[in-house]
Amino acid sequence: MIDSRLHVLRVVATRGTVTAAARDLSYTPSAVSHQLRGLARDLGVTLLEPDGRGVRLTAAARILLERSDELYARWEEIHAEVAEADPEASGAVRLCGFSTAAAALLPSVAARVRLVHPQSTARIIEADPAECFDLLLAEQADLAVVIAVPGLPSTTDPRFEQESVLDDPLDLLVPADHPLAARSSVLLREAADESWILDRPGSTFHQLTQTACATAGFSPFVAHEAAEWETGAALVDAGLGVSLVPRLARLPGGYRITRVPLRGDPTPARHIRSSIRRGSRRQPLIATALTALGEAARRTTAGGPAAPSYG
Repeated sequence: MIDSRLHVLRVVATRGTVTAAARDLSYTPSAVSHQLRGLARDLGVTLLEPDGRGVRLTAAARILLERSDELYARWEEIHAEVAEADPEASGAVRLCGFSTAAAALLPSVAARVRLVHPQSTARIIEADPAECFDLLLAEQADLAVVIAVPGLPSTTDPRFEQESVLDDPLDLLVPADHPLAARSSVLLREAADESWILDRPGSTFHQLTQTACATAGFSPFVAHEAAEWETGAALVDAGLGVSLVPRLARLPGGYRITRVPLRGDPTPARHIRSSIRRGSRRQPLIATALTALGEAARRTTAGGPAAPSYG
């Protein structure tokens, strides 16, 4: 077994503070500090130094963490080999993803896991993309589905294995009587002079919308902010503005609104990818979940239902 204190150090290094790491690990801050002091004492080095409200890694800690990536990847591989040797053993897989993925993709993944591994469980956790990576590293989740946005770990990060799942096109959401509503497709810049309804600043979709508009050559006039799809739909229905909505997002009925596909080069879209801890791909539950996720993505891309019933 790998020294559990090394795992604590990895989470502290990612989160930047003992308090945040303790929350991810379900420890108290004093317990995290105690473990790190013990690890530093046993190694005979200083691992952390105060840095404002957070902590800074020493050179010794950075070397330790760099080498630990290899250890943890190998441990995940060993875990997979052990699990493959006893396919009837029970287990659990935890799936996390942003709101749309949690609704449109992950239910069918969990259902497939339960069908193929009836002795095991599958749990879904809704979380924003940055939190998904924190959950993976803290071993509170095993498979994450995220939107590719700046600030997330790169696809070359040695702690994770990431791959593309699908591109989720963005539609322009307009009132049913809007001049663009009758069009089969539009360029995003055709809505440059509209009042816009955006998600709250700091959110992933706010950032995505701002980036898409900037690529189209304009900065949207933000008239209203709405964090929920239903709120946005109601505001569009009232003629208070337009917004972008992902193709995967399921809007509530009863509103006089129209989704108009966008076109362009490239067509505005969310790039969705999966992530697991490096080395864990062959673990039976994770392997089944990855296969089911790929199938759900293909059905969605082909226009079929994303979440069929299994059994």
